[in-house]
Amino acid sequence: MVKYISYGEFQQHMKNYYERYNSKVQFIEMINYLEINKMLYDEKPEITMPKWDESSSTEVFNKVIDALILSVTPLSMNPSRDVEEEAIIPTSRDVFIIRHPRYTSKSLHRHNYFEINFVVEGSCRFNFKNEEIKLKSGEIVIIAPESPHDVTIDDDSSVYTIMIRKSTFNNSFFPLLSAKDLLGQFLRTILQDDAHENYLRFFASDNKKIINCIRNAILECHKPDNYSNGCCISWINLMFAELLRDYSRTIQFYNYQMGTDFSLILQYIQHNYQSLTLSDLAEFFHYSEPHLSTLIRRNTGSSFTNLIKNLRINDAVQLLENTNMKVSHIAEQVGYNSADHFSRVFRSIYKQSPQDYRKTVAKNDSFKPFSKI
Repeated sequence: MVKYISYGEFQQHMKNYYERYNSKVQFIEMINYLEINKMLYDEKPEITMPKWDESSSTEVFNKVIDALILSVTPLSMNPSRDVEEEAIIPTSRDVFIIRHPRYTSKSLHRHNYFEINFVVEGSCRFNFKNEEIKLKSGEIVIIAPESPHDVTIDDDSSVYTIMIRKSTFNNSFFPLLSAKDLLGQFLRTILQDDAHENYLRFFASDNKKIINCIRNAILECHKPDNYSNGCCISWINLMFAELLRDYSRTIQFYNYQMGTDFSLILQYIQHNYQSLTLSDLAEFFHYSEPHLSTLIRRNTGSSFTNLIKNLRINDAVQLLENTNMKVSHIAEQVGYNSADHFSRVFRSIYKQSPQDYRKTVAKNDSFKPFSKI
């Protein structure tokens, strides 16, 4: 039977339990404790939502969260180290977001969905396998499915936890990690690797846009209309776009096979591909050329030469489609010494010259507002 309690009341009970018994419990354990002690509501209570806007402080928005209602099914749930998405994400939702409960006991667990934790204010302890990391305000971790982890908060810090179905992550968010972006392609490879536990960690110091995206997504999670699920996905999509746009240079990840500096190598290639050689790259990162070549092929599935070629051609395509630059100038801008060399490479991929490609795109995209259909 479904019971109800507000976020604010639930969190106060967690704090009271800790102060009274000097002991911590998990979310499910507290829900069952409240049911046994008849502290849950049988009917969903009416709420008065506090006002807020984009400039509101964390303290003000916390009052908004405290007014939201949790719908739970007590006694039917048992604490487990393996959590399925069906047990935590509502049936009608692809994304579910909460403010992470404070004063919970440490319990490493796994689940089959993606989890994102964002420290809005204060700090928390992020436990992953055998390591513990203190995350501070502005830090974000994206945890891949089946990775043993836990997050604990012992004070009034605020951490938002975003839970995303694996199928939704693959369909709605992976397209952002486009193959045209080298770092995005690499991050996608990491998160799709079911054979190894992993997480991505971002440092987002100026995070107002990200906070606003998550705040709106939280409220969409609690709206009953038919549009709220799609709106929630859209807000999280915007959040990912902001992360990749502004904070990709700060990323770290956990993976013993790849080494913590490989994302920096990819970013360096992305920003210097026009004139970069394998020799230059090896010297900059203090690797031997054979080792660096092997590292690139193993982690991207491509050779250094093909990476450079694809980056050049992808940028050239954007310039052909969206500018009136001469082909010779495009060739020079993307790193080719001659327009003839550029044209030969382009033709080998697209089976037509750059000039013909531009004409084809212009013809297909022509806009005739008054023509008859």
